Amino acid sequence: MLTVGELVRSLDLRLVAGEPGLEAPIRWVHISELEDPTPWMSGGELLLTTGLQLDTPKRQRAFVDRLADHQLAGLGFGTGFSHRAVPEAVAAAARERDLPLVEVPYEVPFIAVTEAAFSRLVNEQYAVLRRAIAAHERLERIVLAERGLDTVVAALATLIGGTVLAYDARGALLVRRAFRQELDDVALAELGAELAVRARAGERQSFAPSAAALAGRALVLPVRASGARELGESEGGAPLQAWLVAVKDEDGFSELDRLTLHQAVTIVALELLRRRIAEDTERRLAGDVLNAIVSGDLAGPELVRRLEPFGLSEHVGAIVLASPRPGGAALGDAEAALATALRGEATQGLVARSEGLACALVPGLDEEELFALAERVGGRAARALDAHVRLGAGRAVGGAQARRSFHEARCALEARALAVMDGALSVGNGNGAVVGEAAGASVATYRDLGSFQLLLALQDDDALRLFCDSILAPIEQSEGAYGGELMRSLEAFIEENGQWERAAKRLYCHRHTLRYRMRRVEELTGRSLANARDRIEFWLALRGRELVH
Repeated sequence: MLTVGELVRSLDLRLVAGEPGLEAPIRWVHISELEDPTPWMSGGELLLTTGLQLDTPKRQRAFVDRLADHQLAGLGFGTGFSHRAVPEAVAAAARERDLPLVEVPYEVPFIAVTEAAFSRLVNEQYAVLRRAIAAHERLERIVLAERGLDTVVAALATLIGGTVLAYDARGALLVRRAFRQELDDVALAELGAELAVRARAGERQSFAPSAAALAGRALVLPVRASGARELGESEGGAPLQAWLVAVKDEDGFSELDRLTLHQAVTIVALELLRRRIAEDTERRLAGDVLNAIVSGDLAGPELVRRLEPFGLSEHVGAIVLASPRPGGAALGDAEAALATALRGEATQGLVARSEGLACALVPGLDEEELFALAERVGGRAARALDAHVRLGAGRAVGGAQARRSFHEARCALEARALAVMDGALSVGNGNGAVVGEAAGASVATYRDLGSFQLLLALQDDDALRLFCDSILAPIEQSEGAYGGELMRSLEAFIEENGQWERAAKRLYCHRHTLRYRMRRVEELTGRSLANARDRIEFWLALRGRELVH
């Protein structure tokens, strides 16, 4: 960067005072004859003047003090006009403030000084721009090659010579890469805490972290969904999707560093967009496969083949997670928490949502290992959702029979809920107990089914169909097309644990309408929904019917 000393030497000008400040960088050159030009300058300029209005020592000293207070790079005083030589008061004040004072003789026009400075500044800016473009192209190639956010952040750390971190919009760390010096754990914790606070407050502007260890060498930039820079107003702009944090190993940020970082915001946004599209595509594919499994449309060798891209082999086990809060958005959060928890356990598999639950099909493990995995996954998901969560785990089965593991996991989860509500089911001997309570998670298994596990585990589909028809056939056969509506209402009522308001809301009908339908079910079947045993038999018949449908 052009300094006062370099400009003085290139034009062979005489330095009158302020030698300690010769290494000050020149941001721009400004010409003014005003007694106070500082309102039109932002600092870092070299000011050229002939001192037209500086006719007394008092004014001359005050003029120099104003320039020094405004952080100007230096003062070029033109002689041979209003003053034959640089006034002593100006020189004395410049010496006191270490402000570089340069005499510009009559023979050297101000235009010569500005041209020399501007040529150098333009060349420097062009060089910086070329280097920034090269850095941008390097990061862009990483995204196009689909090498991932880790590689983008690592390349950026090398480009700026420091540590670069990426956080999600909630302040959770995604990636951290260092150039030479690892970031101190204390400083990292303070940074994460500050980001989390700002994220909860809805802030999305760039800022310098307040941690003392990072003072003067750290910068946090918001990454918007569109890659746009911050707009200055917290209400405007695209939604925030991440934070990009840069910490220099030494000194502060150069102009090139700042330009590279601001360009990197767009690159990071593109990489996150690419990753989100890939995850959404994989999630849709996983959802299609899971729904086909649950409905029975996909089975046998074809099912095994469709499971292979998800890292699932001959044996699979199902883990289902009930969203702790109602609504589709909450179910999406539960699905994301389940996927993140599995990644935290270094376990691959298929994660999707079906039947109002978040589900994971994982590689087949033995019984105890699978249930232990479900407990650990539940603890991680509970911490991510900041809520108590309920999970069900089905035993490992052959890939072609994945549907049975899913239904066993779901039935165990619902059986636990029925047992809690009615006290009618006997909870099994140990594995069905609440686990991970400190982490806010409980896991239900086939043992929670008690004696009813024998019915749901029947391999004879005809026997299972006979049991289901004995309970549900009167509803379907007596009411024709309306029987289907009664079946859906019965299932919603059972799944919502007899909660009239929630079941009616799920069916988009009034609770009085639902009460009428349930009375009709009771009339047709001769059973009472007020009776815990009858409700459990309805539930078993509905679940068994899915297996033989």
